[in-house]
Amino acid sequence: MPDLIHDLLLRTASARPEREALKWRTEALGYGELARRVSGFAHGCLALRLARQDRVAVWADKRVETVVALFGAAAAGCVFAPINPVLKAEQAAYILRDCNVRLLVTTAERWASLAPWMAECPDLVHVALMAGAARPTDAGTDAASGIEGVSTHGFDALCEAGPGALHRCIDTDMAAILYTSGSTGRPKGVVLSHRNMVAGAASVAQYLANSAADRVLAVLPLSFDYGLSQLTTQFSVGGCVVLHNYLLPGDVLKAMVRERISGLAAVPPLWIQLAGLEWPAAIGESLRYFTNSGGAMPTATLSELRRRAPKAQPFLMYGLTEAFRSTYLPPDQVDVRPTSMGKAIPNAEILVVREDGSECAPGEPGELVHRGALVSMGYWNDPEKTAERFKPAPGQRRELVMPEMAVWSGDTVRRDEEGFLYFVSRRDEMIKTSGYRVSPTEVEEVIYRTALVAEAAAFGVTHPGLGEAIVVVAQAAPGRAPDSAALIAACKEALPLYMVPHHIDWLEAALPRNANGKIDRKALSSQRTALFGEKE
Repeated sequence: MPDLIHDLLLRTASARPEREALKWRTEALGYGELARRVSGFAHGCLALRLARQDRVAVWADKRVETVVALFGAAAAGCVFAPINPVLKAEQAAYILRDCNVRLLVTTAERWASLAPWMAECPDLVHVALMAGAARPTDAGTDAASGIEGVSTHGFDALCEAGPGALHRCIDTDMAAILYTSGSTGRPKGVVLSHRNMVAGAASVAQYLANSAADRVLAVLPLSFDYGLSQLTTQFSVGGCVVLHNYLLPGDVLKAMVRERISGLAAVPPLWIQLAGLEWPAAIGESLRYFTNSGGAMPTATLSELRRRAPKAQPFLMYGLTEAFRSTYLPPDQVDVRPTSMGKAIPNAEILVVREDGSECAPGEPGELVHRGALVSMGYWNDPEKTAERFKPAPGQRRELVMPEMAVWSGDTVRRDEEGFLYFVSRRDEMIKTSGYRVSPTEVEEVIYRTALVAEAAAFGVTHPGLGEAIVVVAQAAPGRAPDSAALIAACKEALPLYMVPHHIDWLEAALPRNANGKIDRKALSSQRTALFGEKE
């Protein structure tokens, strides 16, 4: 297995350049052509005088240029930071600022939308526009958007830069920064090394038994570690990835037939939608496996999927961005223990420990701790949060001068007598909806900006289709009447759809407090557990 993430595809490009690597719409690229474009972008980064480990952000839908930019940045010795395309401009600008991005790859429309926030992003000096957008300009003023101090380049022209010496990098260097919501406030950037990503690809490919014959449909955002894994895992074995930006669930089924898909990864809300559709018989003939992460899959949904594709093996998984993937349930155990998270993935150890770090007995709830090669490098520019989540692995010898660091997940699980794990609860107040982790504080910040409320609290309530739906309890601002429509409209303007509240509940009095004087989200949530039934 190669040491560096971009070498996953370069290895196959050297041995089998004609083998299909990437498909987007009607464009199909072999490994040789994809490697040529990745190399071109890498040299383009050097032509812009990007330094070793400079950050390159990509804010766009899934397309060939997106993949080229991600792997090309790594090949240049830089660090890529994919931004979820569903985020609004203000949220994207926060990532650009927090990550100290030097080069942004995006479209002309998205670039223009960032104009109001660019004064807060002084590190950004270059923008590469996809699909023949604005012609390149010299440093100074971007004529297309009026943003000063940023050089604008055409993406294709940037990839035509001449050859040069790329920055040297090794497997412990940073390769990527993936942003995930934190329990309080803005998202955190999880720093991944080349070793993290290569080890993750090897581990997943091992238990999925991936091979060069596999064709995987990539429907998840590449900013999501689960989505990015579709690329790294397939490139590690010389398989093909079909990029798909679907509008309707039915589009996914059509693509699976058209492209003879053998592997599909999705989150519970999409699986629920797909299970409710009629599947063409051709899907069952080609689909070898399907995977689930980002929340528990309902047993009824799993049963329906297995009925529609009886030859496909289901893999139920658990992971966290800080360690990529932690556990999976082998297909032969799905009927035996359908509610289990399974056991540790290859090349990882999962511990269940008490607060003092001692190991729990079978059946005893404890915190899930992940140790091994997939443990990330911490949070970008945030030593305090890194120290909270990344701590010495339990049970180490005292003689070690530099202890091994593990990820302490904050999730409570239990282990049965046979070693299979079961999820119990989350310690923090994160909302898990549509496969995304959502910070209640980030939703509340938008709500308070409207001046429509005096107080507000966001939390998750169990929902049959989303995992959890976002509910807000609010007290109207003095002199104002409750106005749910205006509040929802403001949220839609500032937040991606998955973060918009599903329900607003208005109280006349102040919101309840806990013993520490904080708004008691748990009490509010427990009072509304039956808000969403099996059908809405």
